[in-house]
Amino acid sequence: MSEIDILSFGETMAMFVAEQAGDLSSVGQFHKRIAGADSNVAIGLSRLGFKVAWLSRVGADSLGRFVIDTLEKEGLDCRHVDIDTAHPTGFQLKSRTEDGSDPAVEYFRRGSAASHLSPHSIVPQLLKARHLHATGIPPALSQTARQMSYELMTRMREAGRSVSFDPNLRPSLWASEQQMITEINRLAALAHWVLPGLSEGRLLTGFDDPADIAQFYLDQGAEAVAIKLGPHGAYYRTHLDAGFVDGVRVQTVVDTVGAGDGFAVGLISALLVNHSFADAVRRANWIGSRAVQSRGDMEGLPTRVELIAEFEAAVREQASLLQV
Repeated sequence: MSEIDILSFGETMAMFVAEQAGDLSSVGQFHKRIAGADSNVAIGLSRLGFKVAWLSRVGADSLGRFVIDTLEKEGLDCRHVDIDTAHPTGFQLKSRTEDGSDPAVEYFRRGSAASHLSPHSIVPQLLKARHLHATGIPPALSQTARQMSYELMTRMREAGRSVSFDPNLRPSLWASEQQMITEINRLAALAHWVLPGLSEGRLLTGFDDPADIAQFYLDQGAEAVAIKLGPHGAYYRTHLDAGFVDGVRVQTVVDTVGAGDGFAVGLISALLVNHSFADAVRRANWIGSRAVQSRGDMEGLPTRVELIAEFEAAVREQASLLQV
């Protein structure tokens, strides 16, 4: 296997997106796509030129083949995705909204192939990756998937690899809110870069202010924290620096799903090429803003060419204006 830049893991589902607005019960036509916060980030990083390996399980069914085919077309290395002959590929239904509000989503994932991820799924070759991106979704799927998350994050950090973690809270998948808070914070303590949304951070830490939320995770062992503030941008804090970075103004919000994944793509991609944390947050805000302007969870994620042509050009223009 060629050198891997990034390892990501989790559940990718088939997603059926309504072609018409309205309640899902009244929709007759859907468009088939894929969905999964973890794989959204993997796809975004692959589009920016990183070599990304994907670790997961899918069913031995047409939806599983669709998932793998789609991810491979995006450049992901899926050679270590297990095909499960006993459990199906999960899927979801997603409504269509016309006013920029959050769409309704119905999940059909209980007992899915990905929920049977376990430490046995870990392939030693994959641990050679430079970076691991993890989220709070796999540990919510099952006890075995949770054990795998802990082991992957622990082994990668002990090996000197960088680790990022997005809580991506899914309360409906946990037995209780307290279990979710405890387990997610245990995982966050294994990461170098922690990326909660503001409401997530408040729930997980009990603090209201972004500075206090960030300090909580720095005290737990993180090197840096970026807190997503939606249209207001983000707050970041490291052991040496802290500050707010303004959001990118968007004329029309089409679909808010995937904005946080776009943020993660921007942050990780910039940090892996040694940008400052503040500059990484600026790129993160920009890619997050692109995500909300397209229908679909990852359709708005830019290619490397688009990043250079649009974002980096905008940064140069802003710098020249400041020098005048």
